[in-house]
Amino acid sequence: MAADRVSISGLSNNEPVDGFIVRYRDGSASKLDLATQQRSLDQAASTAFGRAQALTLKHQRTLGIGAELVQADRPLDRTEAETLMRQIATNPDVEFVEPNIRLYATLTPNDTFYNLQYGFQNGVGGSNANLAWDTGFRGAGKIVAVLDTGYRPHVDLNANIINGYDFISSTFYSNDGNGRDSSALDPGDWSTAGQCYAGSPASNSSWHGTHVAGTVAAVTGNAAGVAGMAFNAKVLAVRVLGRCGGTLADIADAITWSSGGAVAGVPAVGANKAQVINMSLGGGGACTAASAMNVAINGAIGRGTTVVVAAGNSNANVSGFTPASCPGPGGLVTNGLIVVGATDSAARKASFSNYGARVDVSAPGVSIASTLNAGTTVPGADNYVYYSGTSMSSPHVAGLVALMHSKPSVDRTPAQAETIIKANIKPFGAVPVPGPLGTGIINAQTTLNATP
Repeated sequence: MAADRVSISGLSNNEPVDGFIVRYRDGSASKLDLATQQRSLDQAASTAFGRAQALTLKHQRTLGIGAELVQADRPLDRTEAETLMRQIATNPDVEFVEPNIRLYATLTPNDTFYNLQYGFQNGVGGSNANLAWDTGFRGAGKIVAVLDTGYRPHVDLNANIINGYDFISSTFYSNDGNGRDSSALDPGDWSTAGQCYAGSPASNSSWHGTHVAGTVAAVTGNAAGVAGMAFNAKVLAVRVLGRCGGTLADIADAITWSSGGAVAGVPAVGANKAQVINMSLGGGGACTAASAMNVAINGAIGRGTTVVVAAGNSNANVSGFTPASCPGPGGLVTNGLIVVGATDSAARKASFSNYGARVDVSAPGVSIASTLNAGTTVPGADNYVYYSGTSMSSPHVAGLVALMHSKPSVDRTPAQAETIIKANIKPFGAVPVPGPLGTGIINAQTTLNATP
């Protein structure tokens, strides 16, 4: 039925939609011929809105997962978007259609940096990273892709950053004056009131990707700044979030590219293919097996890249959020897609952390100190700041996967890495309520010891 091929869970009453991701059946006329595809789109728009509310749909590009990005010439509200998608799905060539939703960094800003990183220590709420480092396996030779706002040059990061790619296709959202390009530098993601959607608040630049990258692989042992979980690894900075967040289509392409897949018009990642992808981002709406996000994640895992995502910060079940609710390959409980909840220094559930059966494990996520930039809009000086959020928990786990892979044996498969991490944990300080919040809090020491 056509209704089964439409995803409406990501639609919002607050944010209009002007793009759609349409996947056509392999071998179908719409898949093979753009003219046939366009005629079908024209018919769908005409049937849905007629002449009184005339709408033009245009094929924008083919995504790395093989789906098509279709752009409308005006924003549509929730009802209009649903009406249009249901009409598009009446074409029997359509396998699946969903809105090109926006996703956002999952952080809650906290205090400025002082000097404490409990998350890497062996206290009750720490990850025991300090004990794991004593094994000598500290991430050397491994690459963690951080799909985020990009990066700022920082004295405590520069030696471990690989400039990846800027996948933001919209010049409005990119904030850097152009669309996709080869620079993953973060120009700032500030916005003015009402700029993102009607009633949206003004916001300063977050430098979110720089903070996340520091947790993964800040330069360590240099008598300055902060430490990183896998401080001998490299971070492949990939820019997908700009002003007002980032789109599903751009993020799906970035997942494909970072894991070694092909994306039209973008040079291959080559030797910088990531062994791990970190996504400290999320948006509303359930992620189904047919969703573009899930298809991209499955492709990455199939190419041997473990995918780590933040559970989200709404103190709600992850079943209603993307990518945290994505089922991953086969919808299996353990398949190489690791969803991470947040705990505090007392090993208790962070008040904001999402929860539910799809959360695999937890990691420190309250008052996490890391690298940042002092600019409120455009870039300023290097600094260090405490942030809280599952955005901060996820890179602890991504860094841990890099530590595991830096052992001399053949890299574990994504599913094997997830299995070892979930089996080697520290207990919660109290039963998470509401929960569950995964099998426990990551224990880098025992995880590394259990890795062949």
